[in-house]
Amino acid sequence: MISYKKDFFSTLAQTSPEPILLQITKARGIILTDYLGNEYYDLISGIAVSNLGHGNKAITNAIRKQAGLFTHLMVYGEYIQAPQTLFAKKITGLLPHTLNAIYFVNSGSEAAEGALKLVKRFTGRTEIISFKNGYHGSTHGSLSIMGDETLKSPYRPLLPDVRILELNNMSALNNITARTAGVIIEPTQGEAGVITPRSDFLAAMRKKCTAKGALLIFDEIQTGMGRTGKMFAFERTGTVPDILLLGKALGGGLPLGAFITDRKIMACLSADPPLGHITTFGGHPLSCSAGLAALNELLRLKLIKKVSNKEKLFRSLLKHKKIVEIRGAGLMLAIQFENEQFCKNVIRKCLQNGIICDWFLFSPSAVRLAPPLIIKDSEIRRACAKILLSIEQAQNEYLETRN
Repeated sequence: MISYKKDFFSTLAQTSPEPILLQITKARGIILTDYLGNEYYDLISGIAVSNLGHGNKAITNAIRKQAGLFTHLMVYGEYIQAPQTLFAKKITGLLPHTLNAIYFVNSGSEAAEGALKLVKRFTGRTEIISFKNGYHGSTHGSLSIMGDETLKSPYRPLLPDVRILELNNMSALNNITARTAGVIIEPTQGEAGVITPRSDFLAAMRKKCTAKGALLIFDEIQTGMGRTGKMFAFERTGTVPDILLLGKALGGGLPLGAFITDRKIMACLSADPPLGHITTFGGHPLSCSAGLAALNELLRLKLIKKVSNKEKLFRSLLKHKKIVEIRGAGLMLAIQFENEQFCKNVIRKCLQNGIICDWFLFSPSAVRLAPPLIIKDSEIRRACAKILLSIEQAQNEYLETRN
């Protein structure tokens, strides 16, 4: 097998000084195989994307079938395309009746951008409220509402009239006023290190938004499609948003995002002016075909019902004195360590031991686990054994450096 490392660095834009540099040639189930034949357990699913693992036959067959019919025909919204229509019908059938109109885009960031335009257009207001350590993407508008300054400051000035509130601070909700267009929040914060808002906080937010005429946006780009043990994480909270954002796992491994609301709200993007929001490739027929197949498989295999028990198994096995705590929402877990350096050493050792895990943008002292929902109990046991070995190796390495 040929290594493409030189071409990787000489031709592709880099996103960090130290990329992982795995060259994967095959992926099946939860196993990734590199060009040297080394196998790795994928415990992050491409960051909560591959819920059904890799190489799922139903998804690949759907892609092949659709590719044989047609791919891109026209910009989104102009032609009736069966993959989009069937997928939209399937999704809305699983949602409350007020979430009945879907706008398909290419990614989670684009879903957030569309929602920001929508709340401003519908309310005629300008203020957007988000929360500390919230993450909604890295495009200009999404970056503007990000709840962390580190990634934002080099790109200012950003979108004006954005207010960042403290999570679970009831008094902070008084900042939602008659000039607020929308409030955006993750029902479980991902990049914060799996932090879940209190149910009473979300309920109070819902009440405040309704009273002030602001639209409530739930960003379920990471949490949607079964990741937390419910199809949508808002089902765990008892609070229904005005707008729902989906992405990542939505496309069954292909690029796809969506923002979903009531058709009475969504209608404001289609007139005065027309094409108030437009995308060339949003809702691509291959992506929608893959997404529909993935959703059908998710339901057929009843994978979501098994998520809670798999979470419990991870928690029962991951016992070590260096683990401060484990936070979790289904198969979206954070293993908290005492500091960032030790965490990164554990991640490095995990990779050497055939385990792919990750850290969080705003919680670098915690390891991210977000395995495919298809992961078997036997695979969880083997993975946890390797994680514990990696923690032990990182600890021994630390002790050796001190001596």
